[in-house]
Amino acid sequence: MKYISFAIPCYNSEAYMANAIESVLKGGEDVEIIVVNDGSRDKTSEIGHQYAEKYPDIIKVVDKENGGHGDAVNSGLASATGKYFKVVDSDDWVDEDSLHRILDTLRRFEQENEQVDMFVANYVYEKEGAAHKKVIRYTNVLPTEQVFGWNDVGHFRMDQYILMHSVIYRTDFLKLCQLKLPKHTFYVDNIYVYYPLPYVRKMYYMDLDFYRYYIGREDQSVNEKVMISRVDQQIFVTKSMIDMYDMRKIPNKKLRSYMTNYLAIMMTVSSILLIRSKTEENLEKKQELWKYLKMNNYKTYWKIRYGILGQTMNLPGKPGRKISSLAYTVARRLIGFQ
Repeated sequence: MKYISFAIPCYNSEAYMANAIESVLKGGEDVEIIVVNDGSRDKTSEIGHQYAEKYPDIIKVVDKENGGHGDAVNSGLASATGKYFKVVDSDDWVDEDSLHRILDTLRRFEQENEQVDMFVANYVYEKEGAAHKKVIRYTNVLPTEQVFGWNDVGHFRMDQYILMHSVIYRTDFLKLCQLKLPKHTFYVDNIYVYYPLPYVRKMYYMDLDFYRYYIGREDQSVNEKVMISRVDQQIFVTKSMIDMYDMRKIPNKKLRSYMTNYLAIMMTVSSILLIRSKTEENLEKKQELWKYLKMNNYKTYWKIRYGILGQTMNLPGKPGRKISSLAYTVARRLIGFQ
């Protein structure tokens, strides 16, 4: 039995994909590795197939036309046969000891006829040149090493939201809730962790520094200049998340609060990128985005707009925009991006 299917989306990843593959290979026969070659123009496919020939019972390669990160995740999920599903980006890696401990837990689940919808572990910002590696852990928010539900969850800090790096979903769960990420769009990892939330019933958290999130490439999607150049895609993802659910119909109060705060963070990121671009066109897009939220979900708009983040992002005039920009810079440093 394959306990975890690891999808590794790759686009022109020949320089670093081996590190990601090798880290997951430490799981041995208990894991399935799906190398998704998303229309690469370098030796990504060749490297993937070399690994597949060497480890035919563990690794398979999906070669497809370029469709972007989200479409590569879709392809990985469609090919997954493991009980659980995890995305590892091709420039990231996982910790060997943590991997073995997670697999031991999933084996125990199987023996006890237990299963969860969402499995959470810590992730580490592996920032190039940083002496201190910031770890995002959830010990103050989630019960540790026990099955729990939304009523058992505490209050998340701004830097503590569950991201693609920290989450492992049950494969059948993702397929049943019909998760499908849009093509040719960046930042869809937010949809990946947001869309399934109302369907999640059982969760499990281990205080392990499992996922290693590399920060350092100039062309990386979280580089601020790159994010500003792709701000229309950030807006598209934010609007897509606004459209997904009527918050009034989310029955669990804690889940509703978590999802509202997640949207607040998305609105903040979109707003500050539009502010920092320093163009009149983008300042108009910022106003339009807030109007979109107001038109589509007024109650959620009211909570976000007049919360701390919403007020900070909507201070009037140039002085207000400077304060918003400064607050965002400080937040990014605290969180560990740049």
